[in-house]
Amino acid sequence: MQVNQDDRITPQQKKAGANGIAILAVALLALLLGGAYYYISTDSNEPQPTELEPIPLPATTPEEPLPTEAPVPEPEIVTTQAEMPPEPQVQAPEPLPPLAESDDFVQQKIITLADGMAIAPLLIKQNLARQWVVFVDNLAQGELARKASPMKGPQQAFSVTDITNKTYLNPDSYHRYDMYADFVAGLDEQQLLQTYRELSPLFETAFDELGYGELSFEERMQQAFKTVLAAPVIEDPIELTSISVNYKFVDPKLEALPSAQKLLIRMGPENTRKIKAAVRKLQAALE
Repeated sequence: MQVNQDDRITPQQKKAGANGIAILAVALLALLLGGAYYYISTDSNEPQPTELEPIPLPATTPEEPLPTEAPVPEPEIVTTQAEMPPEPQVQAPEPLPPLAESDDFVQQKIITLADGMAIAPLLIKQNLARQWVVFVDNLAQGELARKASPMKGPQQAFSVTDITNKTYLNPDSYHRYDMYADFVAGLDEQQLLQTYRELSPLFETAFDELGYGELSFEERMQQAFKTVLAAPVIEDPIELTSISVNYKFVDPKLEALPSAQKLLIRMGPENTRKIKAAVRKLQAALE
C-alpha cells in the first residue's frame, strides 16, 4: 500500500414495481366491475305484489269505449362501465450516441443520478464508458486499474499513526472516501437500474473490444460484485509495516487479499458496509 496513492473507487449501480402495480390495477378493476354487476343483477328483497281477483266493470254502450290506461314505461336501467385507469405515459429512451462520442451523454446520466451531489469534479471525462468497463474487468479479477478509473482519487493524504513503536492505519484516513461511499449509498435504486439498462449497449460494445468472446459485460460485473462482497470488514486497529515509501499490512491474511479488497479495507468499516449494501441491492435487481 503506497503513501498518497490515488486509490480509486467506482460507484456501483430496485426492480421497478410495474408488475405489482399492474396486478393491483387489474384486481381493483375486477372489484369495481364485479361490484357493478352485483348491484345491477341482484334481486330485490322487497315483497312482490300478489294477484287480485278481477273487479267487474260497469256496463257500457258500444258507443262508449272502455277506458284504458296508458302503458307505464318500464324503468330504463343504465349501466356504467368502470372507468379504466389512464394508460401510463412511457417515454422512449434517448437514442444512444456512438461509443466514441458518448462522454457527454454518460457524464450527464451520472450527474442526474447524483441528484445534487457535487460528483462532476470527480469524473474523468475521457472515454467514460470504456474506462468503466476496463475498471470493472480488472475489479472482477481483484485488481485496481488506476489509470482506467473513470473517477479521480481522494485529494486528502493517506496517514498513519505511531503507537508504542508500532504503526497503524489512521482512522481519519477513512474519511477520504466518505463522498464516494455516500454517493453510492444515496443512489435511487430504480433510477440506477434504469440508467444502467440505458447505458448497457455502450458497455457491451466497449466490453466486446476486450475480446472475451461470449462472456458479457453484465456477467463480468457480477464477478466484480462478488469480489467486493468478499472483502472483510475490519473493526480493530490495522497494523502496518513500511518498506521505503510503501506500507503493507502486518497481518499476512490481509496482505494476501486482492488489491480491490485492500482498498475497501482502507476505506474503513462504515464506508465498506455502505458500498456492500448498495452492491447487494443492484446484484439482486440484475438477477
